[in-house]
Amino acid sequence: MINALLFILVGFLTMEFSGWFIHKYIMHGPLWNIHKTHHTHTKGYFELNDLFSLLFGGIAILLIFLGMETLDFRFWMGIGISLYGLSYFFLHDILIHRRVKFFKKPKNGYLAGIFKAHQAHHSTRKRDGSVAFGLFIVPFKYFKNNRDE
Repeated sequence: MINALLFILVGFLTMEFSGWFIHKYIMHGPLWNIHKTHHTHTKGYFELNDLFSLLFGGIAILLIFLGMETLDFRFWMGIGISLYGLSYFFLHDILIHRRVKFFKKPKNGYLAGIFKAHQAHHSTRKRDGSVAFGLFIVPFKYFKNNRDE
C-alpha cells in the first residue's frame, strides 16, 4: 500500500514538474498555435488547447491499462496522473477560468495565490513574456499580502 501511495504521488508530481516544462518551453514555444487559443479567449466552450488534456489523459489511461493486470507502478502512476488531471480541471478550468460557474474568485490563502499567479501568466496574450507556468507550485511572491486584498 505504501508503494501504491508513493507511485500515485510520483505520478502527480511528475505532471506538475513536467507540466511546467512543457507549458513554458513547448506550449509557449513550437506548439504556441495550439496553446494560444487559451490565451486569446476564443468563443465557445472548448478551445484547441484542450487537446493537451486529451494527450495527458491518454498517457494516464495507457499507464493504467498496462499496469492493470499486476497493479504495478504503471497503474499507480496512471492513477496519480489522473488525480492531477482531475485537480487541474477543478482548479484551472472551474475555479480560475470559471468554465463552469460554481465558485467565486478566491480571496485569500493558497487558492488566491494560485489565482494571482495565473492572472499574471495571462497578463499577456503573446507567446513571450508570460510568467508562472506551474499550476500548484508557483513563485512565493503571489502568496504575499493575500489577506490585504
